[in-house]
Amino acid sequence: MSLSRRLADPVAHLGAGAIALAEEAGGIALLSLAVLRALVPPRFDRPELLRNLHKMAVRSVPIVVLTAFFTGGIMVIQSGIFVKRFGAYGLLGWGAGYATFREVGPILIGLMFSGRVGSNNAAELGTMTVTEQIDGLRALAIEPVRYLIVPRVLAMIIAMACLLVIGDLVAVGGGCLFGKLLLGVEWSSFIHSLVDNLKPWDFTIGLIKSAVFGLAIALTSCHFGTSVKGGAVGVGRAVNNAVVAAAIAILIADDLLTLMLP
Repeated sequence: MSLSRRLADPVAHLGAGAIALAEEAGGIALLSLAVLRALVPPRFDRPELLRNLHKMAVRSVPIVVLTAFFTGGIMVIQSGIFVKRFGAYGLLGWGAGYATFREVGPILIGLMFSGRVGSNNAAELGTMTVTEQIDGLRALAIEPVRYLIVPRVLAMIIAMACLLVIGDLVAVGGGCLFGKLLLGVEWSSFIHSLVDNLKPWDFTIGLIKSAVFGLAIALTSCHFGTSVKGGAVGVGRAVNNAVVAAAIAILIADDLLTLMLP
């Protein structure tokens, strides 16, 4: 193989990857525009929204509660190193709550939500695509975006915000418990430290991030689910791509929001 051929192959693979990335980004952007168009004025299937809220939010509560409980414990363990060193036991609640409310809680819950709900949504839409059910909706003059996509996007945004509120409450409870067991910090001292040093804006930032993460998960899972090609193998590939894309979108969105929100 010539030197020029050896140099051309990596460049060709790099170019093909860049084109594929641009195509997926363009597809997500077009889907976003279609969702916005369906929301002005709001025209979507409300029973489908309620069904998805139950499936995505209510059924996700157990895994979110488990994740949030140990997240609060981890934050106490990490903060406890400095609390012991400087004897600042009165700042334990602030140290654990600040990181949980602003960063760790939204990101961990978003990743768990993506793994459970986003993957399921991509698989469900992908199966409907390869079995031509979505084409059947068009044949019946039912717009798939308004009937399938918009309710799922709204449900994921609402579900993420609600799950974050539950997760924050459970994380505080987990922090109190671990603080008492590991450091001997009373629950009242932990709560006072949390309330006195944190502001409502710290909680609001996490809420904003969770809503944006829910939107990112919804758009990526819906896009990959409705653009499936290749039968059952394509559905599996779409689920994998949706989870990876959602995780990347969550991290990028978190960086941007952290820079924008003080």
